This record gives sequence, C-alpha cells and structure tokens, in this order.
Amino acid sequence: MSPRFAPFGPPGPRWYAVEARRPFLEDLAAGVLNWLGEHPPEALSDAVVLLPNRRAARAFTGALARLAGDRPVLLPQVRPLGDLEEDEPPFAPGELGLDLPPAIAPLTRRFEMARMIVEDFSPGLAPLRALEMADALGGFLDSCQLEEIGELERVATLVEGDLAEHWQESARFLGLAVEAWPKRLAAMGLVDPAWRRARLLRLLAEAWTERPPTQPVIAAGSTGTAPAAADVLAAVAAAPQGCVVLPGLDRDLAGDVWSRLGDNEQHPQNALWRLLDRHGVAREAVRPWFEPAEDPARAVRGRARQRLLNEALRPAEATDDWRDLIRTLRADAFRERSADPIAEGLEGLSVITVRAEEDAAGALALMMRETLETPGRTCALVTPDLALGRRVAARLERWGVTADNSSGQPLSRMPAGRLVDLAARFIATPLDPHALLGLLKHPLVRPDGGGDRAVGALEEYALRGPRLRDWARARRALLRAGEPRDDGKPRSVQTLERVAEAGALLDRLESLSDAARAPFADDAPLDAAARALTALVEALAGPEVWAGPDGEAAASLLVGLIEGGASLGALSRTDFAELVRTLLGEETVRTGGANQPRLRILGAIEARLVRADRMILAGLEEGVWPNAAPTDPFLSRPMRKALGLPPPERRLGQTAQDFVQAACADEAILVHSERRGGQPAVKSRWLWRLEMLTRGANADDTPVGLERPSAHLDVARALDAPAADRPDYARRPAPTPPLARRPRELPVTGVERWVRDPYAIYARYVLNLRQMDRPGQSAEALARGNAVHKAVERLTLSWPEVLPDDCADQLETLLLEELGHHGFEDAAMAREAPLARNCARWLSGWEAERRARGVEIRVEEKVEMWIPAPAGPFRLTAKADRIELSSTGAAVLDFKTGQIPSPKQVRSGFSPQLTLTGAILAEAGLKDAGPVQPEELTYVRVVGRKVPGQAAVRASGDEAVALSEAALDGLKRRIARFDDEATPYPSWVAPQFMGSFGGNYDHLARVWEWHVVGGEDGGEAE
Repeated sequence: MSPRFAPFGPPGPRWYAVEARRPFLEDLAAGVLNWLGEHPPEALSDAVVLLPNRRAARAFTGALARLAGDRPVLLPQVRPLGDLEEDEPPFAPGELGLDLPPAIAPLTRRFEMARMIVEDFSPGLAPLRALEMADALGGFLDSCQLEEIGELERVATLVEGDLAEHWQESARFLGLAVEAWPKRLAAMGLVDPAWRRARLLRLLAEAWTERPPTQPVIAAGSTGTAPAAADVLAAVAAAPQGCVVLPGLDRDLAGDVWSRLGDNEQHPQNALWRLLDRHGVAREAVRPWFEPAEDPARAVRGRARQRLLNEALRPAEATDDWRDLIRTLRADAFRERSADPIAEGLEGLSVITVRAEEDAAGALALMMRETLETPGRTCALVTPDLALGRRVAARLERWGVTADNSSGQPLSRMPAGRLVDLAARFIATPLDPHALLGLLKHPLVRPDGGGDRAVGALEEYALRGPRLRDWARARRALLRAGEPRDDGKPRSVQTLERVAEAGALLDRLESLSDAARAPFADDAPLDAAARALTALVEALAGPEVWAGPDGEAAASLLVGLIEGGASLGALSRTDFAELVRTLLGEETVRTGGANQPRLRILGAIEARLVRADRMILAGLEEGVWPNAAPTDPFLSRPMRKALGLPPPERRLGQTAQDFVQAACADEAILVHSERRGGQPAVKSRWLWRLEMLTRGANADDTPVGLERPSAHLDVARALDAPAADRPDYARRPAPTPPLARRPRELPVTGVERWVRDPYAIYARYVLNLRQMDRPGQSAEALARGNAVHKAVERLTLSWPEVLPDDCADQLETLLLEELGHHGFEDAAMAREAPLARNCARWLSGWEAERRARGVEIRVEEKVEMWIPAPAGPFRLTAKADRIELSSTGAAVLDFKTGQIPSPKQVRSGFSPQLTLTGAILAEAGLKDAGPVQPEELTYVRVVGRKVPGQAAVRASGDEAVALSEAALDGLKRRIARFDDEATPYPSWVAPQFMGSFGGNYDHLARVWEWHVVGGEDGGEAE
C-alpha cells in the first residue's frame, strides 16, 4: 500500500505545484482526500481552503464531493481569496474589530465621483462625460489600491519631467483628485471596495505572520498578482499546517530563460516567477502536488503537450535554439525508444480555421453537441468573445440544449431590462413610434386600455407614417380615421370602435407621459428621474415586473440610481435615457437554467482551473485573445513606472497562462476566424508561435502539424444548406387571374406601372394589397413631392388671377408649412429650408411667366374616359397636377421633385402619364369645358439645388396630339390583350427601370431571386 500524501509533513515553507497538463481542482481534491485518509472525517471541517474566485470554490467543492463517493466527509471552509469578509472565516470573530468601514456601492461611487469632478474640477461638464471620467479615475484608484501604492498625491510631481501638455494636465488633475476623493469618502463613512479588499488581505497576511493559524490551511490556484495576496500565500506556506499549491509551474523551462522572466511581462510564467522571487523561493524548492494514478501513455502525452506549449511561448529572445531543442528532444526520445515528443504533444491538439464568426458558431455548437453522444463526457468552450458565446448558445438551442453559460446575459437583453429601457425612452420621446410600440407590445406590460386591439388601432391610424410631434396631432390622426371615406360612405362600426379604443389608450399614454416627465422642467435630479421611471414601469407592468433574476437586477439598478443618483446632479430626458441604456448594458444577469451541465461556455477568467474532457478555445485572434494591452487615459508608461504601477502588458502574461492551462487538456481544439466583423483578422500570436515551432519540427523530415481534418465545419454548413445542391430559386412570377378579378379601371400613373411591371398591377388591384407606411418612417422623396404639390396648389387657389408682390416669400412659407405637415422633423427642416427658399424664388418667376399668357389654371383636376374593350368598358382616370386652358388648347403639366422621364421614354410609351392625360382631354374633355386638344405636355422639376427648377417640354402642338393618340391606341391594345385570361401579369417586363422606379411588390415577386441570383432577364417592352 502506497504511503499517504502528507502535504503538511515537510518543514515550512511548503510550496507545491500542479502541472498544467493535470486537472487542477480534481488533483487538489484528490490530494486533500488522500491526506484525510489518516484522519477522522471531521478533521477536514476545521481546514480552510483559499481559492482565487467563487466559481473555483464551487467547482472544488463539487470535485471533493464527487471524488469522496460514498465516503462520509465534512467539507472544509472554502473561501474565495479575492472576496473575503472580516466576519467570515478565515478571520476569527472580532479579530479585526470595527476598523474597516463598509465599502461604497459601485453605482454610488460612480455618481459621487462624477459629482466631485463636476463640482471641484470641471464645472458645466455634461453628466455622461463626467461619468466617463469617473470610470477612468475609479480604475486608476483601483489599480493603486490593489498594488498598495502609498502617497498617491505625489502623482502631481510627475509634471516636472519633459511631458506632453495633456499628460501634465492629467497628472495635475490626478494630484488633486486623489486628495479630494478620500475626504468625500471619509465624510460618508465609506471606503473604496478595492482598498477594503486589499486591506483585508493585508490584515490577514499580518495576522497569520504574527499568529500563524493552527488549523490546516491550503491556498491553491492563486498566482498572487496583488502584493497583499502574495503575502497571504507566503504566510500560509509558512504556517505549521499550511501549504500553497501553484497552478501550472513550468519545471522544464531552461534555467537561463527562467532567470530572465522578470523582464518579460507577457510570458505565461511571469506571475509565478514574480511570486516566488518576492518570497525568495527557488523554483527547485517547489514540490509536486499529489498526482492520482493515471495511464502511463496519457501521462507521456500530457507532459509532451505541456512542454510543447511552454516552449512555443518562450520569450522571443530565447527562441534562437528552437531547432537545436527539437533535435535534442527527439534524440532523447530515440535513446529511450519512445515516440516523437513533438508528435506526442500534438496528439489531441488541433486547430480549426473558419471563414467568419458565423461559421465558427455553427462548428463550435456541433462539436459541443457531439460531446453529449458519449455518456459522462464533458465539453467546455472557452472564449473571451461574449458575442461568439451567445451565438454558440443560440445554435445549441436548435437541439433543445442549454449550456451552462458563465457570461450570463446583459440586463438590456432580458425582458425586465428591455422594459426599463423602453420606458426611459418613452420619457425622453413619448411619441417615438418604435419605442412606444415596443413598450405597448412588451410581454410584461398589462393589457389595459383595450388590449392588443387598441394597440393595433393606434399603430395603424396614428403611428404609421412620419413621426408625430405632439399628442394633438396623434388625436387628429385618429379623428381622420373615423371620418367618412373619400366616397362619402361612413366607416364601419368595428372601425369606429377601434378608433375609440385607440383614443382611450392615447389618453392614458399622455397621462403617463405627463406624470413621468413631471420632474423634468428642463433637467431633473437623477434620483427623481429614477423614481419617475420606476413609477412608470410599475404603472405599465405592475409590481410583478421585479420578479425573477432580471427583475431583481433591474430593481437593484433603479434602487442604486435612487439612492446614489442625487450626487450626479441634473440630467435632461435624453441624457437620462442614454444613461439608463448604458447601465442596463453593463449589468450582467446569470439566470442558470442549463439543462446540460456537461456543456459549459466560459470566459477566459471563469475558465481558470476548470477542465473538461474536450476543451475548445475560440476567439484566437489578436485583439480578442489575447486582448490588446489596456490604455491608461491618465498616465503614460513612464508615469506609471515612476508611480510604481505595473505595465499594461502584465495582464497579457496572465492571459497567456490561462491559454496554456486550457490548451493542455487531453483534447484541445483551437479555433481561429479569418474575418471578424467583415474585416480580416490577425491570428493570435500564440497560434503563430505554435505553427512556427511545428514547422521547425517538420524541417527534420518528420511531418507533424496542427491542422487536422475535421468534418465539423462541413457538417455545420450542411445543416443550414438547402436540401438540393442548387437552391430552388423562385422563377419570375406570371399569374393569370380570372377575367372577373382583373381591374376595369386604372389611373394614368397605374398604366405607367402596368407597362413596366404588370405584376405590380396584379398585386395592387387583383390581390388588393396596399403598402403600409412604416412606423415613424422618415419623410422621403414622396413626402417632399407631395409637399411641393400642395404648396403650389395652395398658391394657385389663394391667388387665382394676380400673384402677390411677395410671391416668393409667400410660396416659401407655404412650402415650409407643407413640409412640416408631411412629417419633416427639425433636423430635416434645417436641410430643407434653404432648398425651399431656392424653390420659391424659381417657382415665383416661372409662375409669373406662365400667367402672363392669360391662361385659365386648373389644379388637381380630375378627368376620366371610358374605353370599349372585349371584356366590357374600361375606365381611365387622371388627376392632373395642373391644366392650363387657352383659346387654342390645353397644356398638361406634372410637377416632379425627382428624375423626370426622358423624351425617348415618353415617345416609346414607357412614360404615358402626360400623353394619356392629353388623350382623355381630347376624347372626353373636362366636366365643364368639353373636349380640348392637348397643345403642350410638360414636366416641371423642382429641386431647389444649384439648378433650382426646370420646365421640360416633352411635346407641343401637333406632336402632343399625335403622341396622345398613339398612347391611347397602345392602351386599347393592351387592354384587349389582358382581357384574354391566358395573358399573364409577369414581373418587370422592363427591368431597366428597376433602379429608378423600384416597386412596392418586388419582395412579393421575389425579384432578387429570379433576377439577381437566378439570372433571368425581363421581357420586351410592350
């Protein structure tokens, strides 16, 4: 029987290490249980185990219980080293007395610090900008407090050097801030969390140094990056029954390389080197921790992998002998008659290169799902890319699998968070249709005031189209919806009921808006604004909204705003909504709910010390893993060094250690994306080094490599691919509706569409489909054209004979009024105002010139005629923008604000609007004037730009008459052709007009499929 493991047997200090290839927490638990074999079960209950974080503490407890099996064991006191409390073990009750004040709440700290910046340093600074500066100042103070840097006021002396002006300003600001902030905290009776954490560790280190604990104490998994934590580890190692267990110490790294690690912050062993060097511990004095029995072949592969990774991440100045090292390793293996050590190290290690993040998500989800096919097998995806983790989690849901996701979800993506965000936006802009509809349709909002029917009516009658500026306009929109239709018929009873319900809902929303906006005269204190927001949320959703993890997190956030927000000062409604959105995005909610605990999605920090059967390391691109070294907004590198702060690259060394630990798993898959966000991505430096090392190994005619054939990517793509090799793209539609459903009436503008895109006529008049306005759609070209038409009409009706002396001013006023009525907001009006001025000047001159001819002007005149056809009479209608009657005939004018048809398009029949209007005048005439010959067909283009306007005559005299007759003859032939049920309504027979005259029904006709992807051409012009 092998002797029991005795971690406290050797004389102190006792330093141990678990190799990177081994599962750290499982080996730690196995060693503890092996030592316990000589002691009663209750012996462990007095022991204290210190681990880096809470996740590691939970995982160790689980490993201990799992390895104990049926053996009765009283669990030790497991505590996270980075989150100690003075009233909990390892502190004895009353040991510290009441020396440490409580820590300030994070939100209160941000707001108080921002208030200090505004009041003492930058009066008038915007609150959001003050919060940004507070975050930067808080980060600086945290770094100094964790590093236990004293006399922070000396930062002001750093300006004495030859520094750029902005660095000097930063140093002066910090010199004042580090004196002002402690005074504020003292007045509040609080301290900074980082200072309190470092102080607790320092007190623990001092207490255990002076009075070493007598019970067993094990500090494991920590590298002692904070000085106080490092000293706690030293005190534990020197205790009578204490020991320290280090993660992943490299014993095989050459001595000369190890001795130079102090100058290489980015090396994965740098943190361990600094810890041992701080306490004068030689690497050779660190003993191996207990190793459970394992398969010898597996042990050989693990050590080879560990050696391969450590050699690949050697300092750059120590890589000149890589090839000599490879030859030495292979020679030693040959003498021992063992396998190639490079090939052994690469066994189970593979690299998958994907094109983009979506490909990576599909392949990763498939690999994780595949793991579940083997009972008991586990898989962990480790990536600092939160977006990639969310994509993989979403992909897993296709199989009904929910993995244990350590990153959780931002509160802004959860129901309660979305509701709070929408409510804040409602306070800022109550009639923003997107925010309002999102709020009303939110699943947590109670169906008061008519429910879904009232919401649908409000959307249909008031919120679709350009955004409304005030509640009165919303009411007018509802009143118009209840008025009789254009043909004089009254609205249906159901419509009137829906309008009434929408009106009641609108009244309730206005009341809620007034109450929520009451604190805001112009600006409001943040705490008052938060109270108003809380009241609004509860009025909409009731107190049940605060239930569940997301509700609790949202409630906690609002409580923080109410309790600590007064210090920030007053904000506008818009700034308040932006602040709430930012805070919701920063808050993370972990809901649990995983139905497959064998699958885990972990961040790089959360994955420390965690091991699974299959470890997938994704996001291995520069800027992601490793992330770029953080930039200090206040201090340059020489300033940080002079103050005693560590260089930014130190964090990269810790990240490299995390990578090595995870990549030493029996099966490790490294995933790299060639593109991120549509841009080329640079492969992680660690992958480059591994590839360089393996290429050097290949030079010895022993082919090894990282790339492995993998079907995961192809299978993942196949899961999303259509069943056929070539997708079955839609063909150009050509429906043939029955004759009874075909239209017997069209306006001249509809005929123009009929000539180019018959399918659009089918969709509009046969299927009776009308395009709905989008909620809050911006006022675009169509609205601008309608505004110009209406303004010119009002000018003509107001001054039918003699123009006013200030015609240009009057017309400019009319144009601006109509642009406002048609939904142009203030920002758009700033652009439209000078254009309107130019338009008015040009139109006034053009109008005077036209009226000098002594013509009679008709605006928006409706004319029509009946055309005999095989299936019965066909009605052709027109509503002319302007008709000018003279003794010799009529001029037909149409106003345009966009492109006007060319003479060729008019003559070829592709643009028959004016010619068919002329034909109606010649055949049927006006209601009160009889037939009249067209003598001029003109487009009037009004844009207001460098060339503000243009009157383009397309035909006059006999040509106008001839073109009108030809257009009417062509229409008669077309009607006769479509009176045959066999004649289809194909989509876009004239595709050359798609770019300029795209249709409202192209998505229904699936034009992109048959025309762009499928490659079909349009037909000939008819």
